Amino acid sequence: MRDIPTPKLATADVCDAKGVDALVLDLSLNDYGGRLDFAGPAVTLRTLDDNTKLKELVGTPGEGRVIVVDGRASERSALLGGNLAAMAAGNGWAGVILNACVRDVHELYREDIGIKAIGTCPRRSEKQNRGEIDAVVTIGGILIYPGDWVIADGDGVVVCRELPSL
Repeated sequence: MRDIPTPKLATADVCDAKGVDALVLDLSLNDYGGRLDFAGPAVTLRTLDDNTKLKELVGTPGEGRVIVVDGRASERSALLGGNLAAMAAGNGWAGVILNACVRDVHELYREDIGIKAIGTCPRRSEKQNRGEIDAVVTIGGILIYPGDWVIADGDGVVVCRELPSL
């Protein structure tokens, strides 16, 4: 059983404080990482069934940021697995949110990183170097821009255009 620490920024508190400026993702995501609560500025990625650009991102210093991946809700393959999750955690990323699938779930839970995704798929992704980093993405009915603040916990995911002050 994982410890459930009190988040520094709880989504419910952010919603109460920011009102309509707290944008709530209208998408059911599952928790797969070792952290349930995480927050940070967004680095966005748009791709379809190809994790080449995601691998490129997790190999860079995360500096407490959150990777937000619009994988177009594809369930054909997994964009994140154990190796990339370990790399992301080791490089200081706070979390990864995927409108796509993950695999190696037993490995993901061991990593000190937040991971939210729509589901799982055992098939690996393509490696064709497709995708666009720092694209404006739409996930769960919300436009997410690079640099937006992403706050995630057991209640869901909230996006704010600037760091919420509570």
